[in-house]
Amino acid sequence: MDQALLDSIKQRNPYEPEFLQAVEEVLTTIKPALDRFPEYRKLRIPERLAEPERQISFRVTWLDDQGDVQVNRGYRIQMNSAIGPYKGGLRFHPSVNVSVLKFLAFEQIFKNALTGIPMGGAKGGSDFDPKGKSENEIMKFCQAFMSELSRHISHRLDVPAGDIGVGGREIGYLFGAYKKIKNEFTGVFTGKGIGWGGSLLRTEATGYGLIYFAENMLHTRGDSIKGKTCLVSGSGNVAQYAIEKINKMGGKVITASDSSGFIVDEEGIDKQKLEYLKDLKNNRRGRIQEYVQKYPKAVYHTSEASADFNPLWNIKADCAFPCATQNEINEKDANNLVKNGIRLLGEGANMPVSIEGIHILQDNGIMYAPGKASNAGGVGTSGLEMTQNFMGVNWSREEVDKQLQHIMKTIHDTCLAVANEYGKPGNYLVGANIAGFLKVANAMKAQGMV
Repeated sequence: MDQALLDSIKQRNPYEPEFLQAVEEVLTTIKPALDRFPEYRKLRIPERLAEPERQISFRVTWLDDQGDVQVNRGYRIQMNSAIGPYKGGLRFHPSVNVSVLKFLAFEQIFKNALTGIPMGGAKGGSDFDPKGKSENEIMKFCQAFMSELSRHISHRLDVPAGDIGVGGREIGYLFGAYKKIKNEFTGVFTGKGIGWGGSLLRTEATGYGLIYFAENMLHTRGDSIKGKTCLVSGSGNVAQYAIEKINKMGGKVITASDSSGFIVDEEGIDKQKLEYLKDLKNNRRGRIQEYVQKYPKAVYHTSEASADFNPLWNIKADCAFPCATQNEINEKDANNLVKNGIRLLGEGANMPVSIEGIHILQDNGIMYAPGKASNAGGVGTSGLEMTQNFMGVNWSREEVDKQLQHIMKTIHDTCLAVANEYGKPGNYLVGANIAGFLKVANAMKAQGMV
Protein backbone atom coordinates (compact mmCIF):
# COMPACT_ATOMS: atom_id res chain seq x y z
CA MET A 1 0.00 0.00 0.00
CA ASP A 2 1.14 3.56 -0.73
CA GLN A 3 1.16 4.91 2.84
CA ALA A 4 1.90 8.48 1.76
CA LEU A 5 -1.10 8.37 -0.56
CA LEU A 6 -3.37 7.05 2.18
CA ASP A 7 -2.04 9.64 4.65
CA SER A 8 -2.82 12.46 2.23
CA ILE A 9 -6.40 11.18 1.76
CA LYS A 10 -6.79 10.95 5.56
CA GLN A 11 -5.63 14.56 5.93
CA ARG A 12 -8.19 15.69 3.37
CA ASN A 13 -11.02 13.71 4.96
CA PRO A 14 -10.70 13.89 8.78
CA TYR A 15 -13.48 12.49 10.96
CA GLU A 16 -14.73 10.16 8.22
CA PRO A 17 -13.84 6.68 9.54
CA GLU A 18 -16.15 4.60 7.33
CA PHE A 19 -14.95 6.33 4.17
CA LEU A 20 -11.29 6.01 5.11
CA GLN A 21 -11.79 2.31 5.93
CA ALA A 22 -13.21 1.71 2.45
CA VAL A 23 -10.37 3.64 0.79
CA GLU A 24 -7.71 1.77 2.78
CA GLU A 25 -9.20 -1.60 1.84
CA VAL A 26 -9.02 -0.71 -1.87
CA LEU A 27 -5.57 0.92 -1.78
CA THR A 28 -4.16 -2.09 0.08
CA THR A 29 -5.19 -4.41 -2.73
CA ILE A 30 -4.66 -2.40 -5.94
CA LYS A 31 -0.94 -1.70 -5.41
CA PRO A 32 0.09 -4.47 -7.87
CA ALA A 33 -1.98 -2.77 -10.57
CA LEU A 34 -0.46 0.63 -9.77
CA ASP A 35 3.02 -0.91 -9.95
CA ARG A 36 2.23 -2.53 -13.32
CA PHE A 37 0.70 0.66 -14.74
CA PRO A 38 2.65 3.59 -13.21
CA GLU A 39 0.79 6.11 -15.39
CA TYR A 40 -2.19 5.77 -13.03
CA ARG A 41 -0.11 7.21 -10.20
CA LYS A 42 1.10 10.03 -12.45
CA LEU A 43 -2.49 10.82 -13.42
CA ARG A 44 -3.50 10.72 -9.75
CA ILE A 45 -6.27 8.22 -10.46
CA PRO A 46 -6.49 6.95 -6.83
CA GLU A 47 -6.74 10.50 -5.47
CA ARG A 48 -9.37 11.39 -8.07
CA LEU A 49 -11.38 8.27 -7.26
CA ALA A 50 -11.35 9.23 -3.57
CA GLU A 51 -12.70 12.72 -4.29
CA PRO A 52 -16.42 13.00 -5.16
CA GLU A 53 -17.14 14.64 -8.49
CA ARG A 54 -20.00 16.38 -6.71
CA GLN A 55 -21.09 16.39 -3.06
CA ILE A 56 -24.56 17.78 -2.44
CA SER A 57 -26.03 18.60 0.98
CA PHE A 58 -29.41 20.20 1.56
CA ARG A 59 -32.05 20.96 4.18
CA VAL A 60 -35.32 18.99 4.22
CA THR A 61 -38.18 20.74 6.04
CA TRP A 62 -41.53 19.01 6.52
CA LEU A 63 -44.62 18.99 8.77
CA ASP A 64 -45.41 15.99 10.99
CA ASP A 65 -48.93 14.83 11.84
CA GLN A 66 -49.07 17.15 14.85
CA GLY A 67 -48.38 20.13 12.63
CA ASP A 68 -44.88 20.61 14.01
CA VAL A 69 -42.00 21.59 11.73
CA GLN A 70 -39.29 18.93 11.36
CA VAL A 71 -35.83 19.51 9.87
CA ASN A 72 -33.57 16.82 8.42
CA ARG A 73 -30.45 16.75 6.30
CA GLY A 74 -30.41 15.36 2.78
CA TYR A 75 -27.39 14.28 0.75
CA ARG A 76 -26.31 13.02 -2.66
CA ILE A 77 -22.69 11.98 -3.22
CA GLN A 78 -22.01 11.76 -6.97
CA MET A 79 -18.70 9.95 -6.75
CA ASN A 80 -17.67 8.95 -10.27
CA SER A 81 -19.28 8.96 -13.72
CA ALA A 82 -16.38 7.69 -15.86
CA ILE A 83 -18.23 4.64 -17.20
CA GLY A 84 -21.86 5.74 -17.01
CA PRO A 85 -24.49 7.84 -15.21
CA TYR A 86 -24.29 7.98 -11.44
CA LYS A 87 -26.02 4.98 -9.87
CA GLY A 88 -26.56 4.13 -6.22
CA GLY A 89 -29.20 3.90 -3.52
CA LEU A 90 -30.80 6.29 -1.07
CA ARG A 91 -30.62 5.47 2.65
CA PHE A 92 -33.01 6.90 5.27
CA HIS A 93 -31.58 6.20 8.72
CA PRO A 94 -30.45 8.25 11.76
CA SER A 95 -26.84 7.05 11.23
CA VAL A 96 -26.59 8.68 7.79
CA ASN A 97 -23.78 11.19 7.50
CA VAL A 98 -21.20 12.26 4.92
CA SER A 99 -18.66 9.59 5.93
CA VAL A 100 -21.16 6.72 5.59
CA LEU A 101 -22.44 7.95 2.23
CA LYS A 102 -18.95 8.59 0.83
CA PHE A 103 -17.88 5.06 1.77
CA LEU A 104 -20.99 3.62 0.12
CA ALA A 105 -20.52 5.77 -3.00
CA PHE A 106 -16.84 4.80 -3.22
CA GLU A 107 -17.71 1.09 -2.97
CA GLN A 108 -20.42 1.62 -5.59
CA ILE A 109 -17.84 2.71 -8.18
CA PHE A 110 -16.17 -0.70 -8.19
CA LYS A 111 -19.34 -2.71 -7.67
CA ASN A 112 -21.03 -1.10 -10.67
CA ALA A 113 -17.93 -1.54 -12.81
CA LEU A 114 -17.90 -5.28 -12.05
CA THR A 115 -21.46 -5.77 -13.34
CA GLY A 116 -20.41 -5.00 -16.92
CA ILE A 117 -23.28 -2.49 -17.19
CA PRO A 118 -22.31 1.17 -17.85
CA MET A 119 -23.05 2.76 -14.47
CA GLY A 120 -21.06 5.20 -12.35
CA GLY A 121 -21.02 5.33 -8.55
CA ALA A 122 -23.18 7.41 -6.20
CA LYS A 123 -25.07 7.24 -2.91
CA GLY A 124 -27.42 9.47 -1.02
CA GLY A 125 -30.03 9.71 1.67
CA SER A 126 -31.04 11.45 4.87
CA ASP A 127 -30.85 11.17 8.65
CA PHE A 128 -34.66 10.83 8.59
CA ASP A 129 -35.90 7.70 10.39
CA PRO A 130 -39.01 6.08 8.81
CA LYS A 131 -39.53 3.89 11.92
CA GLY A 132 -42.50 5.03 13.94
CA LYS A 133 -43.66 7.48 11.27
CA SER A 134 -47.14 7.41 9.76
CA GLU A 135 -47.74 6.82 6.05
CA ASN A 136 -48.65 10.49 5.73
CA GLU A 137 -45.41 11.62 7.39
CA ILE A 138 -43.29 9.37 5.19
CA MET A 139 -45.04 10.68 2.08
CA LYS A 140 -44.56 14.30 3.17
CA PHE A 141 -40.89 13.73 3.92
CA CYS A 142 -40.27 12.02 0.57
CA GLN A 143 -41.96 14.87 -1.29
CA ALA A 144 -39.92 17.48 0.61
CA PHE A 145 -36.71 15.50 0.01
CA MET A 146 -37.42 15.23 -3.71
CA SER A 147 -38.18 18.94 -4.05
CA GLU A 148 -34.41 19.47 -3.72
CA LEU A 149 -32.94 16.20 -5.03
CA SER A 150 -34.88 16.55 -8.31
CA ARG A 151 -32.49 19.33 -9.34
CA HIS A 152 -29.57 16.90 -9.39
CA ILE A 153 -30.91 13.68 -10.95
CA SER A 154 -32.29 12.43 -14.27
CA HIS A 155 -32.42 9.15 -16.18
CA ARG A 156 -29.17 9.93 -18.05
CA LEU A 157 -27.40 11.77 -15.22
CA ASP A 158 -28.07 10.08 -11.86
CA VAL A 159 -30.47 7.20 -11.20
CA PRO A 160 -31.07 6.50 -7.48
CA ALA A 161 -32.57 3.33 -5.99
CA GLY A 162 -33.51 2.10 -2.52
CA ASP A 163 -31.34 1.12 0.41
CA ILE A 164 -31.87 0.86 4.17
CA GLY A 165 -35.11 2.64 5.06
CA VAL A 166 -36.07 3.16 1.41
CA GLY A 167 -38.23 0.33 0.09
CA GLY A 168 -40.99 0.11 -2.48
CA ARG A 169 -43.25 2.48 -0.55
CA GLU A 170 -40.63 5.23 -0.36
CA ILE A 171 -39.55 4.76 -3.99
CA GLY A 172 -43.18 5.22 -5.01
CA TYR A 173 -43.53 8.51 -3.14
CA LEU A 174 -40.14 9.77 -4.38
CA PHE A 175 -40.88 8.85 -7.99
CA GLY A 176 -44.34 10.42 -7.83
CA ALA A 177 -42.88 13.66 -6.50
CA TYR A 178 -40.20 13.71 -9.22
CA LYS A 179 -42.81 13.10 -11.94
CA LYS A 180 -44.91 15.97 -10.58
CA ILE A 181 -41.97 18.38 -10.40
CA LYS A 182 -40.47 17.53 -13.79
CA ASN A 183 -43.72 16.79 -15.62
CA GLU A 184 -42.21 13.70 -17.23
CA PHE A 185 -42.33 9.93 -16.85
CA THR A 186 -38.78 8.60 -17.12
CA GLY A 187 -36.77 5.82 -15.52
CA VAL A 188 -35.11 8.13 -13.02
CA PHE A 189 -35.46 5.56 -10.22
CA THR A 190 -34.93 1.82 -10.08
CA GLY A 191 -36.82 -0.41 -7.72
CA LYS A 192 -40.10 0.95 -9.09
CA GLY A 193 -43.31 -1.02 -8.80
CA ILE A 194 -44.32 -3.58 -11.39
CA GLY A 195 -46.77 -1.86 -13.72
CA TRP A 196 -45.10 1.55 -13.61
CA GLY A 197 -41.60 0.91 -14.91
CA GLY A 198 -40.23 -1.62 -12.43
CA SER A 199 -38.45 -4.84 -13.29
CA LEU A 200 -39.49 -8.29 -12.21
CA LEU A 201 -37.02 -9.81 -9.72
CA ARG A 202 -35.55 -6.43 -8.70
CA THR A 203 -36.78 -6.88 -5.14
CA GLU A 204 -35.18 -10.31 -4.85
CA ALA A 205 -32.02 -9.54 -6.83
CA THR A 206 -29.48 -8.63 -4.12
CA GLY A 207 -30.32 -11.63 -1.92
CA TYR A 208 -30.61 -14.04 -4.84
CA GLY A 209 -27.40 -12.73 -6.40
CA LEU A 210 -25.51 -13.17 -3.13
CA ILE A 211 -26.39 -16.87 -3.03
CA TYR A 212 -25.69 -17.35 -6.75
CA PHE A 213 -22.21 -15.91 -6.10
CA ALA A 214 -21.68 -18.18 -3.09
CA GLU A 215 -22.77 -21.20 -5.13
CA ASN A 216 -20.18 -20.33 -7.78
CA MET A 217 -17.54 -20.09 -5.06
CA LEU A 218 -18.46 -23.50 -3.67
CA HIS A 219 -18.48 -25.04 -7.15
CA THR A 220 -14.75 -24.26 -7.44
CA ARG A 221 -14.28 -26.81 -4.64
CA GLY A 222 -16.79 -29.33 -5.95
CA ASP A 223 -19.37 -28.30 -3.36
CA SER A 224 -22.74 -26.50 -3.18
CA ILE A 225 -25.19 -24.76 -0.83
CA LYS A 226 -27.24 -27.95 -0.61
CA GLY A 227 -27.12 -29.39 2.91
CA LYS A 228 -25.31 -26.37 4.37
CA THR A 229 -26.34 -24.72 7.64
CA CYS A 230 -26.19 -20.95 7.21
CA LEU A 231 -26.10 -17.87 9.43
CA VAL A 232 -27.84 -14.77 8.06
CA SER A 233 -27.95 -11.38 9.78
CA GLY A 234 -30.59 -8.77 9.08
CA SER A 235 -34.25 -9.30 8.25
CA GLY A 236 -34.79 -6.76 5.51
CA ASN A 237 -34.90 -7.18 1.78
CA VAL A 238 -31.43 -8.69 1.26
CA ALA A 239 -31.69 -11.12 4.18
CA GLN A 240 -35.21 -12.25 3.27
CA TYR A 241 -34.35 -13.21 -0.29
CA ALA A 242 -30.99 -14.69 0.63
CA ILE A 243 -32.89 -16.99 3.01
CA GLU A 244 -35.44 -17.77 0.27
CA LYS A 245 -32.76 -18.71 -2.25
CA ILE A 246 -30.80 -20.79 0.28
CA ASN A 247 -34.00 -22.72 1.01
CA LYS A 248 -34.65 -23.29 -2.70
CA MET A 249 -31.09 -24.56 -3.17
CA GLY A 250 -31.37 -27.07 -0.31
CA GLY A 251 -29.60 -25.20 2.49
CA LYS A 252 -30.91 -24.29 5.95
CA VAL A 253 -30.84 -20.85 7.59
CA ILE A 254 -31.03 -20.74 11.38
CA THR A 255 -30.67 -17.02 12.21
CA ALA A 256 -32.14 -13.59 11.40
CA SER A 257 -31.80 -10.26 13.19
CA ASP A 258 -32.75 -6.61 13.47
CA SER A 259 -31.40 -3.72 15.52
CA SER A 260 -33.03 -5.04 18.71
CA GLY A 261 -31.55 -8.56 18.63
CA PHE A 262 -31.53 -11.88 16.78
CA ILE A 263 -33.32 -15.23 16.70
CA VAL A 264 -31.87 -18.72 16.44
CA ASP A 265 -34.17 -21.37 14.97
CA GLU A 266 -32.26 -24.66 14.89
CA GLU A 267 -35.07 -26.27 12.88
CA GLY A 268 -34.47 -23.75 10.11
CA ILE A 269 -36.39 -20.76 8.78
CA ASP A 270 -38.38 -22.69 6.19
CA LYS A 271 -40.75 -21.33 3.54
CA GLN A 272 -43.70 -20.95 5.92
CA LYS A 273 -41.63 -19.23 8.60
CA LEU A 274 -40.05 -16.95 6.00
CA GLU A 275 -43.47 -15.83 4.78
CA TYR A 276 -44.31 -14.93 8.39
CA LEU A 277 -41.01 -13.03 8.68
CA LYS A 278 -41.71 -11.11 5.46
CA ASP A 279 -45.16 -10.12 6.69
CA LEU A 280 -43.75 -9.13 10.08
CA LYS A 281 -41.04 -6.86 8.65
CA ASN A 282 -42.57 -5.63 5.39
CA ASN A 283 -46.23 -5.15 6.27
CA ARG A 284 -46.55 -4.93 10.05
CA ARG A 285 -43.17 -3.26 10.61
CA GLY A 286 -42.70 -5.48 13.66
CA ARG A 287 -39.60 -6.53 15.61
CA ILE A 288 -37.73 -9.80 15.20
CA GLN A 289 -38.52 -10.90 18.77
CA GLU A 290 -42.15 -11.46 17.70
CA TYR A 291 -40.89 -14.45 15.68
CA VAL A 292 -40.45 -16.52 18.85
CA GLN A 293 -44.03 -15.80 19.90
CA LYS A 294 -45.18 -17.46 16.67
CA TYR A 295 -42.48 -20.17 16.72
CA PRO A 296 -41.62 -20.81 20.40
CA LYS A 297 -38.93 -23.41 19.64
CA ALA A 298 -36.76 -20.55 18.38
CA VAL A 299 -34.67 -18.52 20.84
CA TYR A 300 -34.41 -14.73 20.92
CA HIS A 301 -31.27 -12.89 22.04
CA THR A 302 -31.24 -9.17 22.81
CA SER A 303 -28.47 -7.06 21.28
CA GLU A 304 -26.09 -5.55 23.83
CA ALA A 305 -24.56 -2.30 22.67
CA SER A 306 -21.69 -2.66 25.13
CA ALA A 307 -20.67 -6.16 23.91
CA ASP A 308 -17.35 -6.38 22.07
CA PHE A 309 -18.58 -9.23 19.86
CA ASN A 310 -21.87 -10.32 18.30
CA PRO A 311 -23.09 -13.72 19.56
CA LEU A 312 -24.93 -14.31 16.27
CA TRP A 313 -21.50 -15.04 14.75
CA ASN A 314 -20.62 -17.47 17.54
CA ILE A 315 -22.88 -20.31 16.35
CA LYS A 316 -21.73 -23.47 14.61
CA ALA A 317 -22.58 -23.42 10.89
CA ASP A 318 -21.11 -23.87 7.41
CA CYS A 319 -21.73 -20.50 5.72
CA ALA A 320 -22.22 -16.93 6.94
CA PHE A 321 -24.04 -14.13 5.14
CA PRO A 322 -23.95 -10.75 6.93
CA CYS A 323 -26.85 -8.78 5.42
CA ALA A 324 -27.46 -6.05 8.02
CA THR A 325 -25.04 -3.11 7.98
CA GLN A 326 -21.39 -2.00 7.90
CA ASN A 327 -18.84 -3.31 10.42
CA GLU A 328 -21.13 -5.86 12.04
CA ILE A 329 -18.28 -8.42 12.13
CA ASN A 330 -15.13 -7.38 13.99
CA GLU A 331 -11.92 -9.21 14.82
CA LYS A 332 -13.47 -11.23 17.65
CA ASP A 333 -16.47 -12.16 15.54
CA ALA A 334 -14.18 -13.36 12.75
CA ASN A 335 -12.25 -15.55 15.21
CA ASN A 336 -15.55 -16.99 16.44
CA LEU A 337 -16.59 -17.80 12.87
CA VAL A 338 -13.30 -19.63 12.34
CA LYS A 339 -13.70 -21.50 15.63
CA ASN A 340 -17.22 -22.62 14.72
CA GLY A 341 -16.26 -24.13 11.38
CA ILE A 342 -17.50 -21.57 8.87
CA ARG A 343 -16.21 -22.43 5.39
CA LEU A 344 -17.55 -19.44 3.41
CA LEU A 345 -18.57 -15.87 4.13
CA GLY A 346 -20.39 -13.79 1.53
CA GLU A 347 -21.15 -10.14 2.20
CA GLY A 348 -24.78 -9.21 1.58
CA ALA A 349 -24.37 -5.81 3.25
CA ASN A 350 -21.78 -3.21 2.29
CA MET A 351 -18.49 -3.53 4.23
CA PRO A 352 -19.97 -5.65 7.06
CA VAL A 353 -16.55 -7.11 7.96
CA SER A 354 -13.77 -4.95 9.40
CA ILE A 355 -10.34 -4.97 7.74
CA GLU A 356 -8.93 -6.97 10.67
CA GLY A 357 -11.80 -9.43 10.37
CA ILE A 358 -11.15 -9.92 6.66
CA HIS A 359 -7.50 -10.76 7.33
CA ILE A 360 -8.50 -13.36 9.92
CA LEU A 361 -10.96 -15.02 7.56
CA GLN A 362 -8.49 -15.13 4.69
CA ASP A 363 -5.56 -16.27 6.84
CA ASN A 364 -7.64 -19.22 8.03
CA GLY A 365 -8.61 -20.36 4.56
CA ILE A 366 -12.25 -19.27 4.72
CA MET A 367 -13.67 -18.39 1.30
CA TYR A 368 -14.45 -14.68 1.58
CA ALA A 369 -16.54 -12.67 -0.92
CA PRO A 370 -16.47 -8.85 -0.62
CA GLY A 371 -19.79 -7.05 -0.97
CA LYS A 372 -18.75 -5.13 -4.06
CA ALA A 373 -18.77 -8.51 -5.83
CA SER A 374 -21.22 -10.71 -3.94
CA ASN A 375 -24.04 -8.19 -3.43
CA ALA A 376 -23.78 -6.63 -6.90
CA GLY A 377 -26.91 -8.48 -8.06
CA GLY A 378 -29.12 -5.64 -6.82
CA VAL A 379 -27.45 -2.89 -8.80
CA GLY A 380 -26.94 -5.32 -11.70
CA THR A 381 -30.70 -5.83 -11.90
CA SER A 382 -31.18 -2.07 -11.47
CA GLY A 383 -29.09 -1.76 -14.63
CA LEU A 384 -31.41 -4.25 -16.31
CA GLU A 385 -34.39 -2.15 -15.17
CA MET A 386 -32.77 0.95 -16.70
CA THR A 387 -32.26 -0.96 -19.96
CA GLN A 388 -35.91 -2.04 -20.02
CA ASN A 389 -36.99 1.57 -19.38
CA PHE A 390 -34.81 2.85 -22.23
CA MET A 391 -36.27 0.20 -24.57
CA GLY A 392 -39.84 0.57 -23.33
CA VAL A 393 -40.23 -3.17 -22.68
CA ASN A 394 -40.76 -5.53 -19.75
CA TRP A 395 -38.78 -8.76 -19.58
CA SER A 396 -40.15 -11.92 -18.03
CA ARG A 397 -39.07 -13.08 -14.59
CA GLU A 398 -37.21 -15.98 -16.23
CA GLU A 399 -35.28 -13.65 -18.53
CA VAL A 400 -34.24 -11.32 -15.70
CA ASP A 401 -33.20 -14.28 -13.52
CA LYS A 402 -31.14 -15.69 -16.39
CA GLN A 403 -29.41 -12.32 -16.80
CA LEU A 404 -28.84 -12.06 -13.03
CA GLN A 405 -27.23 -15.51 -12.87
CA HIS A 406 -25.02 -14.57 -15.83
CA ILE A 407 -23.97 -11.29 -14.17
CA MET A 408 -23.03 -13.03 -10.90
CA LYS A 409 -21.10 -15.81 -12.64
CA THR A 410 -19.24 -13.27 -14.77
CA ILE A 411 -18.30 -11.22 -11.70
CA HIS A 412 -17.20 -14.38 -9.89
CA ASP A 413 -15.06 -15.59 -12.79
CA THR A 414 -13.57 -12.12 -13.34
CA CYS A 415 -12.56 -11.84 -9.68
CA LEU A 416 -10.86 -15.23 -9.78
CA ALA A 417 -9.08 -14.57 -13.09
CA VAL A 418 -7.73 -11.16 -12.05
CA ALA A 419 -6.66 -12.43 -8.62
CA ASN A 420 -4.75 -15.22 -10.33
CA GLU A 421 -3.19 -12.82 -12.84
CA TYR A 422 -1.87 -10.63 -10.04
CA GLY A 423 -0.44 -13.46 -7.97
CA LYS A 424 -3.24 -13.82 -5.41
CA PRO A 425 -5.11 -16.97 -6.51
CA GLY A 426 -8.47 -17.44 -4.81
CA ASN A 427 -8.45 -13.94 -3.28
CA TYR A 428 -11.80 -12.49 -4.32
CA LEU A 429 -11.10 -9.17 -2.60
CA VAL A 430 -7.96 -8.51 -4.63
CA GLY A 431 -9.65 -9.68 -7.83
CA ALA A 432 -12.74 -7.51 -7.31
CA ASN A 433 -10.82 -4.36 -6.39
CA ILE A 434 -8.26 -4.59 -9.20
CA ALA A 435 -10.83 -5.53 -11.87
CA GLY A 436 -13.14 -2.68 -10.89
CA PHE A 437 -10.27 -0.22 -10.55
CA LEU A 438 -8.76 -0.98 -13.96
CA LYS A 439 -12.07 -0.56 -15.78
CA VAL A 440 -12.75 2.83 -14.21
CA ALA A 441 -9.10 3.98 -14.40
CA ASN A 442 -8.93 3.22 -18.11
CA ALA A 443 -12.06 5.28 -18.74
CA MET A 444 -10.73 8.18 -16.64
CA LYS A 445 -7.42 8.10 -18.51
CA ALA A 446 -9.18 8.15 -21.88
CA GLN A 447 -11.43 11.08 -20.92
CA GLY A 448 -8.62 13.36 -19.75
CA MET A 449 -8.45 15.82 -16.87
CA VAL A 450 -12.18 16.15 -16.13
